[in-house]
Amino acid sequence: MALSGVHKDRGELRIHECLEELGTDLADYIAELSEASVKERGAFAVALSGGSLIGLMGKLCEAPYNKTVDWAKWHIFWADERGVAKNHADSNYKLVKDGLLSKVPLVPSHVHSINDSLSAEEAANDYEFVIRQLVRTRTIGVSDVSDCPKFDLILLCMGPDGHVASLFPNHPVLDAKDEWVTFITDSPKPPPERITFTLPVINSASNVAVVVAGEDKAEAVHLAIDDVGPDSAPLPARMVQPTKGKLVWFLDKLAASKLDGSQSSE
Repeated sequence: MALSGVHKDRGELRIHECLEELGTDLADYIAELSEASVKERGAFAVALSGGSLIGLMGKLCEAPYNKTVDWAKWHIFWADERGVAKNHADSNYKLVKDGLLSKVPLVPSHVHSINDSLSAEEAANDYEFVIRQLVRTRTIGVSDVSDCPKFDLILLCMGPDGHVASLFPNHPVLDAKDEWVTFITDSPKPPPERITFTLPVINSASNVAVVVAGEDKAEAVHLAIDDVGPDSAPLPARMVQPTKGKLVWFLDKLAASKLDGSQSSE
């Protein structure tokens, strides 16, 4: 049985007893957004991160979703990528390819991966150029409150330190305002080179989902969602605040175990 509620500042919370339940709810959520976006715009522009997220999306590759989702209208992007080759074990592209792309009938030209033959800086610039071209053709929407792209959905997971995409706590990249895609060469967890969406792009999306499972994330979930006071710099996950879009947290019971009780079950 899932607990669902809305935190007044931090979006909708969906708390699940087990990963199986979380995965089914996540698949339902993505399929519904896909259908609505295709009906409204004729396309579904979705950006993915890495980590445990892709495994938890696995239900999409099974019945009924593998037949009912309009996969031909999907355009896949990466909210962040590691500075490694596409066939490297650390590659988010490889993770998504193995866990999703190889299992559903996506159009190959609709899979917009980050160029792994370039330096991190060049790859970030190149990816931003690709996205700008697709905004011009309205494959990706455009925000009506900024010049940022308006992805239909950005799916993120969160690390135990509260990082999302490759936006790490207390890192200068959190202040990036002018770029859509940027890079870092000093990631606190390997590999050091990363390409990442900036916060303005994440916060311009129509929908953002943060998917978190495991007891090791519980303290970060608490700091990202609950009212914890102004004493320390906010975690990157807390800085995910869609300007006009919707934010949903998909949590398992362990990840939600340190949330203030009144907020986790409203």
